[in-house]
Amino acid sequence: MIDRVVGMYFSPTGTTEKIVQELVELLSLKFQCEKAYIDFTLPGVREEVQTFSSSDLVIFGTPVYAGRVPNVLLKYIHTVSGGEALAVPIVLFGNRNYDDALAELQSLLAEDGFLPVAAGAFVGEHSFSEILGAGRPDNADMEVAETFADDIYNKLCGGFRPQKGELLNVGGEYPSKGYYQPRDRKGNPVDIRKVKPKTSDSCNNCKLCVKVCPMGSISFDNVREFTGICIKCGSCIKKCPMGAKYYDAESYLYHQHELEEEYTRRAEPSLFL
Repeated sequence: MIDRVVGMYFSPTGTTEKIVQELVELLSLKFQCEKAYIDFTLPGVREEVQTFSSSDLVIFGTPVYAGRVPNVLLKYIHTVSGGEALAVPIVLFGNRNYDDALAELQSLLAEDGFLPVAAGAFVGEHSFSEILGAGRPDNADMEVAETFADDIYNKLCGGFRPQKGELLNVGGEYPSKGYYQPRDRKGNPVDIRKVKPKTSDSCNNCKLCVKVCPMGSISFDNVREFTGICIKCGSCIKKCPMGAKYYDAESYLYHQHELEEEYTRRAEPSLFL
């Protein structure tokens, strides 16, 4: 018996949110039950403890960063109490690959007491680019999500309920061997971990970047200053109404252009039931 469908997600640029919300809307209608959303993109929400029960179906989504679940979320995810709720782990990748991210997210949720019943890797516009996966998830992706919701509903209506610790075969490895490592044309590692966005003179000091930073790292008093880490999520860049945030680091731009040139094909969602 499903009494509630809950969408829980981290989505700095809105791509993960779009897929998770679509699945929640569809499944809550099918099960004729309550729906709820927990957007833990901003740091304040990640201070709250979330607890679920066996009558919940949780659609849990994160983006893919360097082929993995964002490492800044790992500690938080383990504060969530699954309570044997059914779960559908969802990852959004930027048209390259999701590598070990889906296997990692599924396993993390299982460790927290969730029971995975389906899983999906969808494509979203890359956080580094407006070319890579541009405009995705698009209408075709949403049609895939609709079919996926039908399949989940039919599976659960058939009486399926996994045993504790039972996992889907979603590919990838957990524990993962490591993060995706970009390299230059000579094979040397490209390290962008310390790179942070710059702010142009077109900034009108509206403070939106401060409000949307998922790490709370942009200074309210001086929006050009970072008081914490930058995870390269793209939120401040893509949401700035003046287009004032940008990167100029050679290593970052090299990696961005390399991805845009190499991954021009349309990657498709991968679904697991």
